[in-house]
Amino acid sequence: MAAHTHKNNKPGISGGKEAQPLIIAKTPAEEQRLKLERLMRNPDKPAPIPDRPKEWNPRAPPEFVRDVMGSSAGAGSGEFHVYRHLRRREYQRQDFLDKMSGKQDRDQGYLEKVEQNKLAADDRTAKRRKKREKIKQKKEMAKMAKLESLNKKDDAADSSSSSDSSDGDKEGREDDAEAPSFIMGRK
Repeated sequence: MAAHTHKNNKPGISGGKEAQPLIIAKTPAEEQRLKLERLMRNPDKPAPIPDRPKEWNPRAPPEFVRDVMGSSAGAGSGEFHVYRHLRRREYQRQDFLDKMSGKQDRDQGYLEKVEQNKLAADDRTAKRRKKREKIKQKKEMAKMAKLESLNKKDDAADSSSSSDSSDGDKEGREDDAEAPSFIMGRK
C-alpha cells in the first residue's frame, strides 16, 4: 500500500512515538484495562501515584474582628446572611476541634492499650521462661544424681573386684551412663 507514515503523516524519520488508534472505553473495566495497557507499554517509566488529599482544616478565627454586629434596630437585609455564614463557620470549626480531640483521645487510649498488652506478654514470656528453666534444672539434677549413683556403684564394685574383671565392667557401665535419656522417660 502506501509508505510508512508517522504522526505528521509524512514518510521518513519517525517522530519517536507510534500513532495509537483512538479507543473509547465503554465500561469502567475496559477503561481500567486501557490504563494498564498504557502503563505496561513502557514498564521502566514510573507509574503516577497521586498524593493523598489534604485533610480539611477550618479557617482560623480572626484575631481582631473590626465590624462587630450590634443589636441596634434597622440593620440592613444583608447583615443576617453575614451573621449566618459566620455562625456556620464557627460551628464547623468547633465540630472539627471536637473531632480532633476525640481522635487524639482514641489514639492515646490505643497506645496505652498496646503498651499494656506488651507488658502482659512480656510477663507471660518471663513466667514461661522461668518454668522452662526450672524443668531444665530438674532434669540436669536428675541426670547428675543418676551419674553419681552409677559412680558410687562403680567405686564399690572396683574395691570388691579384681583389676582384670573391672576393665571389662567399666566399658559396660560407660554405656549405661550414656543412656540417661531412656532412664528419664524419653523414647
